[in-house]
Amino acid sequence: MKNHIILFALLFLVSCNKQQSNFQNDFEAVKDSLKTIYAPDTRVEVFDIKLEKKDKTLSVTGETTNADVVSIFNDQLTPLIDKTGAFHIDYTIDLLPNKSVGKTKYAVVNNSVANIRSKPKHSAELATQAILGTVLNVLKIDGDFYLIQTPDRYISWVDHGGVKLMTAAELNTWQTAPKIIYTQTFGHAYASKNANAPIVSDLVLGAQLALLETGKNFYKVAYPDSRVGYINKKEAVIYNHWIKTVQPSGDLIENTAKRFVGSPYLWGGTSTKGMDCSGFTKTVYLMNGFVIPRDASQQINAGEVVDSNLAFENLQKGDLLFFGKKATDSTKQRTTHVGIWLGNDKNEFIHAASQVRINSINPKADNYDAFNKNRYLGARRYLGVEDAMIIDLKKDTTVKL
Repeated sequence: MKNHIILFALLFLVSCNKQQSNFQNDFEAVKDSLKTIYAPDTRVEVFDIKLEKKDKTLSVTGETTNADVVSIFNDQLTPLIDKTGAFHIDYTIDLLPNKSVGKTKYAVVNNSVANIRSKPKHSAELATQAILGTVLNVLKIDGDFYLIQTPDRYISWVDHGGVKLMTAAELNTWQTAPKIIYTQTFGHAYASKNANAPIVSDLVLGAQLALLETGKNFYKVAYPDSRVGYINKKEAVIYNHWIKTVQPSGDLIENTAKRFVGSPYLWGGTSTKGMDCSGFTKTVYLMNGFVIPRDASQQINAGEVVDSNLAFENLQKGDLLFFGKKATDSTKQRTTHVGIWLGNDKNEFIHAASQVRINSINPKADNYDAFNKNRYLGARRYLGVEDAMIIDLKKDTTVKL
């Protein structure tokens, strides 16, 4: 209710101001308010709305993933503008997913790793990754690129070669099929029940494929595009068995994290092919049965605050440590790095920096990390904490990765 009061107050300003020279300022005020309320983080919401003026024609155009934004502009802003009688309104705000996706509102990652970019071109910055078998929501299609949203709600672009588009019916068939989950850091699927057979594709930790047949030594599996492969049974487990038996704990977090020591740092990476700091923590928690926010600046807003005194006290193994620039009188705090507390007598944490490595906050330790200790921002606890930003795969069966 409070949010709507703020909006209607701003909209009232529009109705009172009938001068064309002031209208743009009023529009921007309304737009900024809507963005603050409905799309404060544009990594997980699309909000791109603009106003253009030409003579007596006003064009309100753009796109958003939030139906409330469209409704407010439709039901409130446009009628108020029309009352002035001064302008012709050309009004088009596209609600995503839009018509370009047709019936294929979903996509499933079809390669070992899908590289998801900030813009619809191969040369664009790597924003994040998604692992084989991950279900994505398709928001719009632009040539060979799809604007998609991952299970952690991150929105970016993937090229058509990395995913398989699906209708709701096709997705239901995929999701209801029994699955295997790959449990090795890296490996392959083969064209037959023989490790010397031709390779169908490479595989990374966490990959999921549909299970067609269980043999003595191999699982026969199907890809989203219906390719068939064989995976050594020692390298994978039945997904339903895995999710039922995985017991998230500080020790499991530590064991999982240490499997990646020495793995290369990759900006935007979230897989065992390479990972950035938050991609590392995200992958570790995924293999403990949780989908967590993508970036460090998002992860710091989830879970339970611990060590509010910034003294590295009352921490438990598995807690996330955050680093960056502390707030000043003129600037906000900026979170730029994250690691995992190991809870040992060496005061160590593990993180992805140059490569996945273990450092200590103890000045006497050989692996002392003075740089990060001096920019420590606090810690958050995820294990045993109920939080809407932390998806527990044991409880939410609609999310597979």
